[in-house]
Amino acid sequence: MLLKKVAYGLYATCCICLLHTNVIAQTELPVADTISLNFTEAQKMFLDKNLSLLAEHYNIQSSKALVEQARKWDNPSLNTDQNVYRKGDGFFKHGVSTDGSGNVTPQGEIFVQVSQLIKTAGKRGKQINLANTNVNLADWQFKSVMRNLRATLVKDFYTIAQLQSTAQLYSQNMERLGKLQTGMEAQLKAGNIARKEYLRIQALIVSLQQDMLENQKNLSDNEAELKTMLQVTGNTFIKPVADDSESADISDVAMGRLIDTARLYNTDYQQELYQLQYQKQNLSLQKALAYPDFTVAPEFDQSANYAPNYFGLTLSLPLPVWDRNQGNIKSVKYLIKKEEAEAQMASQKLQNDVLNAYQKLLFTIKLTTAGSMLFYNDYYKLQQNIIQAYNDRQISLLEFLDYFGDYKDVRQKQLQQTLNLRLAKEELNDVVGIDIIK
Repeated sequence: MLLKKVAYGLYATCCICLLHTNVIAQTELPVADTISLNFTEAQKMFLDKNLSLLAEHYNIQSSKALVEQARKWDNPSLNTDQNVYRKGDGFFKHGVSTDGSGNVTPQGEIFVQVSQLIKTAGKRGKQINLANTNVNLADWQFKSVMRNLRATLVKDFYTIAQLQSTAQLYSQNMERLGKLQTGMEAQLKAGNIARKEYLRIQALIVSLQQDMLENQKNLSDNEAELKTMLQVTGNTFIKPVADDSESADISDVAMGRLIDTARLYNTDYQQELYQLQYQKQNLSLQKALAYPDFTVAPEFDQSANYAPNYFGLTLSLPLPVWDRNQGNIKSVKYLIKKEEAEAQMASQKLQNDVLNAYQKLLFTIKLTTAGSMLFYNDYYKLQQNIIQAYNDRQISLLEFLDYFGDYKDVRQKQLQQTLNLRLAKEELNDVVGIDIIK
Protein backbone atom coordinates (compact mmCIF):
# COMPACT_ATOMS: atom_id res chain seq x y z
CA MET A 1 0.00 0.00 0.00
CA LEU A 2 2.81 2.41 0.91
CA LEU A 3 4.63 1.62 -2.34
CA LYS A 4 1.46 2.34 -4.33
CA LYS A 5 1.01 5.74 -2.62
CA VAL A 6 4.62 6.67 -3.36
CA ALA A 7 4.19 5.61 -6.97
CA TYR A 8 0.99 7.64 -7.40
CA GLY A 9 2.68 10.66 -5.78
CA LEU A 10 5.61 10.41 -8.18
CA TYR A 11 3.23 10.03 -11.08
CA ALA A 12 1.32 13.17 -10.09
CA THR A 13 4.56 15.12 -9.69
CA CYS A 14 5.79 14.03 -13.10
CA CYS A 15 2.50 14.96 -14.73
CA ILE A 16 2.68 18.44 -13.22
CA CYS A 17 6.25 18.86 -14.47
CA LEU A 18 5.32 17.67 -17.93
CA LEU A 19 2.31 19.99 -18.03
CA HIS A 20 4.47 22.94 -16.96
CA THR A 21 7.08 22.10 -19.61
CA ASN A 22 4.45 21.85 -22.32
CA VAL A 23 3.03 25.23 -21.33
CA ILE A 24 6.50 26.76 -21.62
CA ALA A 25 7.07 25.09 -24.98
CA GLN A 26 3.80 26.41 -26.31
CA THR A 27 4.47 30.01 -25.30
CA GLU A 28 4.57 32.24 -28.34
CA LEU A 29 8.12 33.47 -28.99
CA PRO A 30 9.28 35.62 -31.89
CA VAL A 31 10.99 33.64 -34.62
CA ALA A 32 14.68 34.49 -34.77
CA ASP A 33 16.59 35.08 -37.98
CA THR A 34 19.39 32.53 -38.35
CA ILE A 35 22.84 33.34 -39.71
CA SER A 36 24.90 30.25 -40.55
CA LEU A 37 28.66 30.90 -40.47
CA ASN A 38 31.75 28.75 -40.65
CA PHE A 39 34.72 29.90 -38.59
CA THR A 40 36.48 31.65 -41.50
CA GLU A 41 33.38 33.74 -42.17
CA ALA A 42 32.89 34.49 -38.48
CA GLN A 43 36.52 35.59 -38.15
CA LYS A 44 36.25 37.93 -41.14
CA MET A 45 33.07 39.41 -39.68
CA PHE A 46 34.84 39.82 -36.36
CA LEU A 47 37.82 41.63 -37.90
CA ASP A 48 35.58 43.94 -39.95
CA LYS A 49 33.21 45.00 -37.18
CA ASN A 50 34.85 44.62 -33.79
CA LEU A 51 34.93 47.97 -31.99
CA SER A 52 37.72 46.99 -29.58
CA LEU A 53 40.07 46.42 -32.51
CA LEU A 54 38.98 49.71 -34.04
CA ALA A 55 39.78 51.52 -30.78
CA GLU A 56 43.26 49.96 -30.61
CA HIS A 57 43.83 50.90 -34.25
CA TYR A 58 43.15 54.54 -33.36
CA ASN A 59 45.65 54.21 -30.50
CA ILE A 60 48.34 53.20 -33.01
CA GLN A 61 47.52 56.15 -35.24
CA SER A 62 47.72 58.44 -32.21
CA SER A 63 51.21 57.14 -31.39
CA LYS A 64 52.35 57.65 -34.99
CA ALA A 65 51.15 61.25 -34.82
CA LEU A 66 53.40 61.75 -31.77
CA VAL A 67 56.40 60.58 -33.82
CA GLU A 68 55.60 63.28 -36.35
CA GLN A 69 55.33 65.81 -33.54
CA ALA A 70 58.69 64.76 -32.07
CA ARG A 71 60.36 65.58 -35.40
CA LYS A 72 59.26 69.21 -35.26
CA TRP A 73 61.67 71.98 -34.28
CA ASP A 74 60.76 74.38 -31.51
CA ASN A 75 59.08 77.52 -32.78
CA PRO A 76 61.11 80.75 -32.75
CA SER A 77 60.03 83.52 -30.38
CA LEU A 78 59.49 87.15 -31.34
CA ASN A 79 60.16 89.85 -28.74
CA THR A 80 59.49 93.54 -29.45
CA ASP A 81 59.56 96.74 -27.45
CA GLN A 82 57.92 99.88 -28.91
CA ASN A 83 57.54 103.32 -27.38
CA VAL A 84 53.94 104.16 -26.64
CA TYR A 85 53.96 107.83 -25.70
CA ARG A 86 56.40 110.71 -25.37
CA LYS A 87 55.43 114.08 -24.02
CA GLY A 88 55.23 116.65 -26.74
CA ASP A 89 55.29 114.08 -29.52
CA GLY A 90 52.13 112.10 -28.76
CA PHE A 91 51.53 108.40 -29.19
CA PHE A 92 53.47 105.87 -31.25
CA LYS A 93 55.98 108.26 -32.81
CA HIS A 94 58.54 106.34 -34.89
CA GLY A 95 60.82 107.02 -37.77
CA VAL A 96 63.21 110.03 -38.08
CA SER A 97 62.93 113.84 -37.70
CA THR A 98 65.03 116.88 -38.55
CA ASP A 99 66.25 119.08 -35.70
CA GLY A 100 67.00 122.78 -36.00
CA SER A 101 70.58 122.20 -37.16
CA GLY A 102 69.41 120.12 -40.09
CA ASN A 103 70.69 116.81 -38.67
CA VAL A 104 68.45 113.74 -39.02
CA THR A 105 67.82 112.00 -35.70
CA PRO A 106 65.78 108.91 -34.84
CA GLN A 107 62.41 109.57 -33.30
CA GLY A 108 60.97 106.85 -30.94
CA GLU A 109 62.48 103.47 -29.98
CA ILE A 110 61.99 100.27 -31.94
CA PHE A 111 63.32 96.99 -30.48
CA VAL A 112 62.93 93.64 -32.28
CA GLN A 113 64.42 90.29 -31.26
CA VAL A 114 63.89 86.81 -32.77
CA SER A 115 65.08 83.93 -30.57
CA GLN A 116 65.47 80.25 -31.44
CA LEU A 117 66.00 77.40 -28.95
CA ILE A 118 68.76 75.00 -30.04
CA LYS A 119 68.65 71.58 -28.39
CA THR A 120 71.98 69.95 -27.68
CA ALA A 121 73.25 66.38 -27.08
CA GLY A 122 70.87 64.87 -29.66
CA LYS A 123 67.77 65.39 -27.53
CA ARG A 124 65.48 65.71 -30.54
CA GLY A 125 66.67 62.42 -32.06
CA LYS A 126 66.32 60.64 -28.72
CA GLN A 127 62.75 61.90 -28.35
CA ILE A 128 61.98 60.59 -31.85
CA ASN A 129 63.35 57.18 -30.81
CA LEU A 130 61.08 57.15 -27.76
CA ALA A 131 58.07 58.04 -29.90
CA ASN A 132 58.89 55.22 -32.35
CA THR A 133 59.14 52.75 -29.48
CA ASN A 134 55.72 53.91 -28.30
CA VAL A 135 54.37 53.10 -31.77
CA ASN A 136 55.80 49.59 -31.52
CA LEU A 137 54.26 49.18 -28.06
CA ALA A 138 50.88 50.32 -29.35
CA ASP A 139 51.18 47.89 -32.26
CA TRP A 140 51.89 44.95 -29.95
CA GLN A 141 49.07 46.03 -27.65
CA PHE A 142 46.78 45.93 -30.69
CA LYS A 143 48.01 42.42 -31.52
CA SER A 144 47.47 41.38 -27.89
CA VAL A 145 43.88 42.61 -27.93
CA MET A 146 43.29 40.89 -31.26
CA ARG A 147 44.73 37.56 -30.05
CA ASN A 148 42.70 37.67 -26.82
CA LEU A 149 39.50 38.51 -28.65
CA ARG A 150 40.19 35.82 -31.24
CA ALA A 151 40.67 33.27 -28.46
CA THR A 152 37.27 34.29 -27.07
CA LEU A 153 35.80 34.04 -30.56
CA VAL A 154 37.13 30.50 -30.97
CA LYS A 155 35.83 29.49 -27.55
CA ASP A 156 32.36 30.95 -28.11
CA PHE A 157 32.04 29.73 -31.70
CA TYR A 158 32.95 26.10 -31.03
CA THR A 159 31.22 26.00 -27.64
CA ILE A 160 28.00 27.04 -29.36
CA ALA A 161 28.60 24.33 -31.99
CA GLN A 162 29.05 21.77 -29.20
CA LEU A 163 25.96 22.96 -27.34
CA GLN A 164 23.93 22.81 -30.55
CA SER A 165 25.04 19.21 -31.13
CA THR A 166 24.12 18.43 -27.53
CA ALA A 167 20.71 20.03 -28.07
CA GLN A 168 20.27 17.84 -31.15
CA LEU A 169 21.19 14.78 -29.07
CA TYR A 170 18.59 15.72 -26.47
CA SER A 171 15.99 16.33 -29.16
CA GLN A 172 16.60 12.92 -30.73
CA ASN A 173 16.41 11.20 -27.37
CA MET A 174 13.25 13.09 -26.50
CA GLU A 175 11.66 11.99 -29.78
CA ARG A 176 12.52 8.34 -29.12
CA LEU A 177 11.29 8.54 -25.55
CA GLY A 178 8.09 10.23 -26.71
CA LYS A 179 7.35 7.34 -29.05
CA LEU A 180 8.20 4.89 -26.29
CA GLN A 181 5.91 6.72 -23.87
CA THR A 182 3.03 6.61 -26.36
CA GLY A 183 3.45 2.89 -26.81
CA MET A 184 3.69 2.31 -23.07
CA GLU A 185 0.44 4.18 -22.46
CA ALA A 186 -1.35 1.65 -24.61
CA GLN A 187 0.42 -1.20 -22.88
CA LEU A 188 -0.46 0.27 -19.47
CA LYS A 189 -4.14 0.48 -20.38
CA ALA A 190 -4.05 -3.09 -21.60
CA GLY A 191 -2.48 -4.17 -18.33
CA ASN A 192 0.67 -5.54 -20.00
CA ILE A 193 3.13 -3.43 -17.99
CA ALA A 194 3.31 -2.19 -14.44
CA ARG A 195 2.63 1.46 -13.68
CA LYS A 196 6.08 1.81 -12.06
CA GLU A 197 7.71 1.11 -15.43
CA TYR A 198 5.64 3.82 -17.03
CA LEU A 199 6.56 6.24 -14.24
CA ARG A 200 10.27 5.49 -14.62
CA ILE A 201 10.10 6.42 -18.31
CA GLN A 202 8.25 9.62 -17.47
CA ALA A 203 10.86 10.44 -14.82
CA LEU A 204 13.56 9.92 -17.48
CA ILE A 205 11.72 12.35 -19.77
CA VAL A 206 11.52 14.98 -17.01
CA SER A 207 15.25 14.60 -16.29
CA LEU A 208 16.03 14.98 -19.99
CA GLN A 209 13.88 18.12 -20.17
CA GLN A 210 15.86 19.64 -17.29
CA ASP A 211 19.11 18.86 -19.13
CA MET A 212 17.70 20.48 -22.25
CA LEU A 213 16.81 23.61 -20.29
CA GLU A 214 20.27 23.89 -18.76
CA ASN A 215 21.88 23.35 -22.15
CA GLN A 216 19.70 26.10 -23.64
CA LYS A 217 20.77 28.53 -20.89
CA ASN A 218 24.44 27.92 -21.65
CA LEU A 219 23.73 28.25 -25.37
CA SER A 220 22.01 31.61 -24.85
CA ASP A 221 24.89 32.99 -22.75
CA ASN A 222 27.53 32.06 -25.32
CA GLU A 223 25.31 33.24 -28.18
CA ALA A 224 24.96 36.68 -26.57
CA GLU A 225 28.74 37.05 -26.21
CA LEU A 226 29.36 35.91 -29.78
CA LYS A 227 26.78 38.37 -31.13
CA THR A 228 28.48 41.18 -29.22
CA MET A 229 31.86 40.30 -30.73
CA LEU A 230 30.38 40.18 -34.24
CA GLN A 231 28.27 43.32 -33.68
CA VAL A 232 25.04 41.47 -34.41
CA THR A 233 21.92 42.86 -32.74
CA GLY A 234 18.23 42.12 -32.68
CA ASN A 235 16.45 38.80 -32.70
CA THR A 236 19.15 37.02 -34.69
CA PHE A 237 20.63 33.61 -33.98
CA ILE A 238 24.15 32.78 -35.14
CA LYS A 239 24.52 29.12 -36.08
CA PRO A 240 28.16 27.98 -36.24
CA VAL A 241 28.83 25.47 -38.99
CA ALA A 242 31.43 23.00 -37.69
CA ASP A 243 32.09 19.26 -37.83
CA ASP A 244 31.53 17.08 -34.80
CA SER A 245 35.08 15.79 -35.18
CA GLU A 246 38.48 17.46 -34.97
CA SER A 247 42.07 16.41 -35.58
CA ALA A 248 45.53 17.78 -34.89
CA ASP A 249 49.02 16.70 -35.91
CA ILE A 250 52.04 17.89 -33.91
CA SER A 251 54.45 15.16 -34.92
CA ASP A 252 56.72 17.62 -36.75
CA VAL A 253 56.53 20.36 -34.11
CA ALA A 254 59.58 20.53 -31.81
CA MET A 255 59.45 22.23 -28.42
CA GLY A 256 62.52 24.36 -29.18
CA ARG A 257 60.90 25.62 -32.36
CA LEU A 258 57.73 26.51 -30.48
CA ILE A 259 59.63 28.52 -27.86
CA ASP A 260 61.74 30.33 -30.48
CA THR A 261 58.62 31.20 -32.46
CA ALA A 262 56.87 32.39 -29.31
CA ARG A 263 59.76 34.75 -28.54
CA LEU A 264 59.12 36.41 -31.89
CA TYR A 265 55.32 36.56 -31.84
CA ASN A 266 54.04 36.32 -28.26
CA THR A 267 52.44 39.69 -27.61
CA ASP A 268 53.02 39.86 -23.84
CA TYR A 269 56.70 38.95 -24.17
CA GLN A 270 57.29 41.44 -26.98
CA GLN A 271 55.64 44.21 -24.96
CA GLU A 272 58.02 43.50 -22.08
CA LEU A 273 61.00 43.74 -24.44
CA TYR A 274 59.80 47.07 -25.81
CA GLN A 275 59.15 48.36 -22.28
CA LEU A 276 62.80 47.59 -21.49
CA GLN A 277 63.93 49.25 -24.72
CA TYR A 278 61.81 52.30 -23.91
CA GLN A 279 63.46 52.77 -20.51
CA LYS A 280 66.95 52.37 -22.00
CA GLN A 281 66.12 55.05 -24.56
CA ASN A 282 64.63 57.16 -21.79
CA LEU A 283 67.92 56.90 -19.83
CA SER A 284 69.79 58.15 -22.89
CA LEU A 285 67.38 61.08 -23.12
CA GLN A 286 67.64 61.90 -19.41
CA LYS A 287 71.44 61.98 -19.64
CA ALA A 288 71.15 64.30 -22.64
CA LEU A 289 68.84 66.58 -20.64
CA ALA A 290 71.72 67.17 -18.22
CA TYR A 291 73.36 69.22 -20.97
CA PRO A 292 71.84 72.71 -21.25
CA ASP A 293 70.19 73.96 -24.41
CA PHE A 294 71.06 77.42 -25.68
CA THR A 295 69.10 80.16 -27.30
CA VAL A 296 70.25 82.26 -30.25
CA ALA A 297 68.56 85.66 -30.60
CA PRO A 298 69.44 88.25 -33.30
CA GLU A 299 68.10 91.68 -32.37
CA PHE A 300 67.66 95.25 -33.67
CA ASP A 301 67.34 98.34 -31.47
CA GLN A 302 66.63 101.87 -32.69
CA SER A 303 67.27 104.87 -30.50
CA ALA A 304 68.08 103.01 -27.27
CA ASN A 305 71.76 102.21 -27.54
CA TYR A 306 75.08 103.85 -28.24
CA ALA A 307 74.27 103.62 -31.94
CA PRO A 308 71.07 105.00 -33.45
CA ASN A 309 70.48 101.68 -35.20
CA TYR A 310 71.93 98.79 -33.22
CA PHE A 311 72.25 95.24 -34.54
CA GLY A 312 73.23 92.59 -32.00
CA LEU A 313 73.22 88.88 -31.17
CA THR A 314 72.15 87.39 -27.84
CA LEU A 315 73.27 83.94 -26.72
CA SER A 316 71.54 82.41 -23.68
CA LEU A 317 72.88 79.29 -21.94
CA PRO A 318 71.70 77.95 -18.52
CA LEU A 319 74.57 77.00 -16.24
CA PRO A 320 74.15 73.44 -14.89
CA VAL A 321 75.38 74.28 -11.40
CA TRP A 322 72.64 72.88 -9.16
CA ASP A 323 70.38 70.81 -11.42
CA ARG A 324 72.06 68.29 -13.69
CA ASN A 325 69.00 66.00 -13.89
CA GLN A 326 70.56 63.62 -11.38
CA GLY A 327 67.25 62.50 -9.87
CA ASN A 328 65.60 61.60 -13.17
CA ILE A 329 68.69 59.72 -14.33
CA LYS A 330 68.81 57.68 -11.11
CA SER A 331 65.07 56.98 -11.31
CA VAL A 332 65.29 55.65 -14.88
CA LYS A 333 68.25 53.43 -13.94
CA TYR A 334 66.07 51.75 -11.32
CA LEU A 335 63.25 51.45 -13.85
CA ILE A 336 65.65 49.67 -16.22
CA LYS A 337 66.55 47.17 -13.48
CA LYS A 338 62.81 46.65 -12.87
CA GLU A 339 62.10 46.07 -16.57
CA GLU A 340 65.08 43.68 -16.86
CA ALA A 341 63.69 41.60 -14.01
CA GLU A 342 60.20 41.61 -15.53
CA ALA A 343 61.59 40.69 -18.96
CA GLN A 344 63.41 37.75 -17.39
CA MET A 345 60.21 36.65 -15.64
CA ALA A 346 58.31 37.05 -18.91
CA SER A 347 60.84 34.81 -20.66
CA GLN A 348 60.49 32.10 -18.01
CA LYS A 349 56.70 32.38 -18.03
CA LEU A 350 56.67 32.14 -21.81
CA GLN A 351 58.63 28.88 -21.77
CA ASN A 352 56.40 27.40 -19.07
CA ASP A 353 53.22 28.50 -20.86
CA VAL A 354 54.35 26.99 -24.16
CA LEU A 355 55.32 23.73 -22.45
CA ASN A 356 52.03 23.60 -20.54
CA ALA A 357 49.90 24.30 -23.62
CA TYR A 358 51.88 21.76 -25.66
CA GLN A 359 51.48 19.02 -23.05
CA LYS A 360 47.74 19.68 -22.72
CA LEU A 361 47.33 19.48 -26.48
CA LEU A 362 49.41 16.29 -26.62
CA PHE A 363 47.29 14.69 -23.89
CA THR A 364 44.06 15.75 -25.58
CA ILE A 365 45.22 14.31 -28.91
CA LYS A 366 45.95 10.97 -27.23
CA LEU A 367 42.35 10.84 -26.03
CA THR A 368 41.10 11.57 -29.56
CA THR A 369 42.29 8.40 -31.25
CA ALA A 370 40.84 6.24 -33.98
CA GLY A 371 40.03 3.62 -31.36
CA SER A 372 37.97 6.04 -29.31
CA MET A 373 36.06 7.20 -32.40
CA LEU A 374 35.31 3.55 -33.25
CA PHE A 375 34.01 3.06 -29.72
CA TYR A 376 31.71 6.06 -30.04
CA ASN A 377 30.34 4.77 -33.36
CA ASP A 378 29.73 1.28 -31.97
CA TYR A 379 27.98 2.70 -28.94
CA TYR A 380 25.78 4.82 -31.19
CA LYS A 381 24.72 1.73 -33.17
CA LEU A 382 23.95 -0.06 -29.92
CA GLN A 383 21.75 2.80 -28.74
CA GLN A 384 19.80 2.76 -32.02
CA ASN A 385 18.43 -0.69 -31.14
CA ILE A 386 18.06 -0.28 -27.40
CA ILE A 387 14.45 0.95 -27.45
CA GLN A 388 13.37 -1.85 -29.76
CA ALA A 389 15.16 -4.35 -27.55
CA TYR A 390 13.25 -3.05 -24.54
CA ASN A 391 9.93 -3.15 -26.40
CA ASP A 392 10.66 -6.75 -27.38
CA ARG A 393 11.48 -7.56 -23.74
CA GLN A 394 14.99 -8.59 -24.65
CA ILE A 395 16.34 -6.36 -21.86
CA SER A 396 14.85 -5.27 -18.56
CA LEU A 397 13.79 -1.74 -17.59
CA LEU A 398 16.92 -1.24 -15.47
CA GLU A 399 19.15 -2.34 -18.35
CA PHE A 400 17.31 0.04 -20.68
CA LEU A 401 17.74 2.94 -18.28
CA ASP A 402 21.44 2.15 -17.88
CA TYR A 403 22.04 1.91 -21.63
CA PHE A 404 20.04 5.06 -22.34
CA GLY A 405 21.79 7.13 -19.68
CA ASP A 406 25.23 5.79 -20.59
CA TYR A 407 24.76 6.66 -24.27
CA LYS A 408 23.82 10.22 -23.41
CA ASP A 409 26.93 10.55 -21.23
CA VAL A 410 29.17 8.94 -23.85
CA ARG A 411 27.89 11.17 -26.66
CA GLN A 412 28.27 14.29 -24.48
CA LYS A 413 31.85 13.27 -23.66
CA GLN A 414 32.54 12.80 -27.37
CA LEU A 415 31.27 16.30 -28.15
CA GLN A 416 33.19 17.72 -25.17
CA GLN A 417 36.36 15.98 -26.33
CA THR A 418 36.04 17.60 -29.76
CA LEU A 419 35.64 20.99 -28.09
CA ASN A 420 38.59 20.30 -25.77
CA LEU A 421 40.83 19.54 -28.74
CA ARG A 422 39.83 22.73 -30.53
CA LEU A 423 40.42 24.83 -27.41
CA ALA A 424 43.75 23.11 -26.71
CA LYS A 425 44.94 23.94 -30.23
CA GLU A 426 43.83 27.54 -29.81
CA GLU A 427 45.57 27.83 -26.43
CA LEU A 428 48.90 26.72 -27.91
CA ASN A 429 48.48 29.01 -30.92
CA ASP A 430 47.59 31.89 -28.61
CA VAL A 431 50.70 31.37 -26.44
CA VAL A 432 52.97 31.10 -29.48
CA GLY A 433 51.35 34.13 -31.07
CA ILE A 434 50.60 32.67 -34.51
CA ASP A 435 48.49 29.77 -35.80
CA ILE A 436 51.26 27.19 -35.78
CA ILE A 437 48.85 24.26 -35.22
CA LYS A 438 46.16 23.96 -37.87
